[in-house]
Amino acid sequence: MARFYVTTPIYYVNDSPHVGHAYTTITADALARWHRLLGDDVFFLTGTDEHGLKVQRAAEANGLTPQEQADQTSERYSEAWAGLDITYDDFIRTSEPRHHRATAALMQAAYDNGWIELRPYQGLYCVSCEAYYTEAELIDGTRCPIHGTPVELLSEENYFFKLSAFTDPLLVWYEQNPGAVTPESKRNEAVGLIKGGLRDISISRTSITWGVTVPWDPAHVFYVWYDALINYATAIGYGSDQERFTTWWPAVHHLIGKDILRFHCVYWPALLMAAGVEPPARIAVHGFLLVGGEKMSKSSLTGIAPADLTSTFGVDGFRYHLLRDQPFGPDGEFSFEGMVSRYNADLANNLGNLLARVSTVVERKCGGVGPAPDPSSALAVVAASAYETAAGAWARVAPSEALEATWRLVRETNSALEAAEPWKAEPGPAVDAVLGDALESLRILALLASPALSRASQEIWRRIGLPGRVEDQRLPEGAVWGGYPGGLTVERGNPLFPRITK
Repeated sequence: MARFYVTTPIYYVNDSPHVGHAYTTITADALARWHRLLGDDVFFLTGTDEHGLKVQRAAEANGLTPQEQADQTSERYSEAWAGLDITYDDFIRTSEPRHHRATAALMQAAYDNGWIELRPYQGLYCVSCEAYYTEAELIDGTRCPIHGTPVELLSEENYFFKLSAFTDPLLVWYEQNPGAVTPESKRNEAVGLIKGGLRDISISRTSITWGVTVPWDPAHVFYVWYDALINYATAIGYGSDQERFTTWWPAVHHLIGKDILRFHCVYWPALLMAAGVEPPARIAVHGFLLVGGEKMSKSSLTGIAPADLTSTFGVDGFRYHLLRDQPFGPDGEFSFEGMVSRYNADLANNLGNLLARVSTVVERKCGGVGPAPDPSSALAVVAASAYETAAGAWARVAPSEALEATWRLVRETNSALEAAEPWKAEPGPAVDAVLGDALESLRILALLASPALSRASQEIWRRIGLPGRVEDQRLPEGAVWGGYPGGLTVERGNPLFPRITK
């Protein structure tokens, strides 16, 4: 049995979840669902990043302790993901004791190996990024390149990680593992950062107390990024269950946004090397969701809450839009109008209409009992092609391509019905063959679409009379043409995806 370990970034608890967070999380969830269909042993991790100056200041502004701030906002993420049918196996919080233990263990290993030392430091710091910048990296030498906000001059004695010593090991790793970071443009960006020169970086603070204590010097706490990155190791037993850790690591698939590329694609593999641990197998990097050309975020008022949209589009409509309309990798424009267009075209007019049309004609022409498909149907070739293309796309972390391949089967099945017009024909073998093929297409579509449509796929499965749950089926055998047995009661129901007119 293959193993598939997939992670999202862990999200800061200084504010509530928005659609940008949901995009990464839904993508990870869809990948986890696909790999479960393949019969893989899946472990899906998400969670919240709860330490650092940004959280401490947010708590102070809200009249809370940092832990109270973390508890309240972490719960908002749990609630948001429950509302989007996110099937994570573990929700990690960096304030948990298990994470403190793992962070201390990994950083102690790097320290014992001679890669961490104490030095005085003064630098320009962005609180929102929890990162230092040089003047050359800033806008006009004063503002963060990510947030556009003024940076602060901080001075303190810190522990430093000797990142500069890992320039050559990182370049060798990238050369030996060309698929470790995807897409290629993001890999090239990471390599460019390394070749541009790596500076040793501060990894501890004495100015705050809200964080993981440095085990060899309790006056310091770890800088939030190093604490946060280690969550991926914590959840699979680093520092507490070595056997479990080696079972899952390094075969991990990190999904991240491009704004945290430097931390995941440069700092994280270097830190793991310093601790004597292999770097991650794969880091898939996506662009921003843009609203009117602007990155989605709470601070810029473009941070739309998922619930604001699921009330109109439903959970499936929301999930489908993010996976289908946003190719994984480049930036994507996000708009309400685009959601309406995609929902009506693909879900209401195509898939929903296919189910309604087939169930209606089966009721009228077959007494509500679904016929079996034709083993030699032309749609069998379409279905086989759809599966192969979709499977390849899911393996490349290309959900939009996987769903495009799946919807080719939707369109071809609708076209076959329109050509045959069984609703005009007399009941008999010819009508049975057409409808049996359409029901078999719906069966296969329920499987192939289920990573995106967490609810509608099961409803299609139920309405065409199939027992059990879609998620319990297995690929590729489940996608082989001829699995619909016939003789099952087909139910006509309300529209699966009512058209949206506003």
